[in-house]
Amino acid sequence: MTARFPLARPRRLRATPAMRRLVAETRVRPENLILPMFVKEGIDEPQEIGSMPGVYQHTRDSLRKSAEEAVEAGVGGIMLFGVPAAKDERGSAADDPDGIVQSALRDLAADLGDATVLMTDLCLDEYTSHGHCGLLTDTGDVDNDATLERYASVAVAQAEAGAAVVAPSGMMDGQVAAIRAALDGAGHTGVAILAYAAKYASAFYGPFRDAAECAPQFGDRSTYQQDPANAREALREVELDLAEGADMVMVKPGLAYLDVVARVAEAVTVPVSAYQVSGEYAMVEAAARNGWLERERVILETLTCYRRAGAAQILTYWATEAARMLR
Repeated sequence: MTARFPLARPRRLRATPAMRRLVAETRVRPENLILPMFVKEGIDEPQEIGSMPGVYQHTRDSLRKSAEEAVEAGVGGIMLFGVPAAKDERGSAADDPDGIVQSALRDLAADLGDATVLMTDLCLDEYTSHGHCGLLTDTGDVDNDATLERYASVAVAQAEAGAAVVAPSGMMDGQVAAIRAALDGAGHTGVAILAYAAKYASAFYGPFRDAAECAPQFGDRSTYQQDPANAREALREVELDLAEGADMVMVKPGLAYLDVVARVAEAVTVPVSAYQVSGEYAMVEAAARNGWLERERVILETLTCYRRAGAAQILTYWATEAARMLR
């Protein structure tokens, strides 16, 4: 290499922090970040999630305060998850106009207006007594088409409460088409759909299930979430969701699936999001508390890797903190 390129010295462009900033190929900005937040019905003060130190199940009041802090830091959007006081087999609280997410949405819409993008996770697992993402048949299987009717109703309820984006995460066949038809039929043509198009049956979700109190009471979600072994299948799922009317698509989890993020980003012309899931967060926090990793460096490095792979938006529990570091 030296003989062929005697004058080449790549290290010249790494000599100082200013030079490295000047030639950096990938940048993360606060507006690229989306903060997932949990709001729980029936609690008087925020409750820290044991497996996710620094992340809380919020009251409506503490949610408002933390959301305002995120907006002040420059975070681009907020993704809301709800934990109701009561659950049943059909997830009735999910589309209750006075349910916890709808009530919290109205709070945030009144407080924040257009200063951020209010997003809602659209699924039933947080609301069902059995913890699955849809209605069940008599044999205990998830009933795809009956579930679509519930998703359509939830989408309308969330839109009417102030959601600018609904994000179906249940991986039911035809969910985007059903939701788009329901939103348009109810006059919410301006509400966008961020489809969890490639959501894998991953072992990285454990701490999230503590936060959302949504672990399945039996079985698992392998019959509707994707097999971690498959990448081409993700492209098919994305293609189907776009054909049904998705405005944006998501890959979840993120860090272990950056190859999928990159393939999806190369294949589509819509924004691609990726979710830095609870297991990723918990591993870094645990390692940092033991002194095994430089916490802030790892946070920014992983976010940069997401962007380098092609993620236009990153859902991360570090969104507020990272946005402050990036300003």
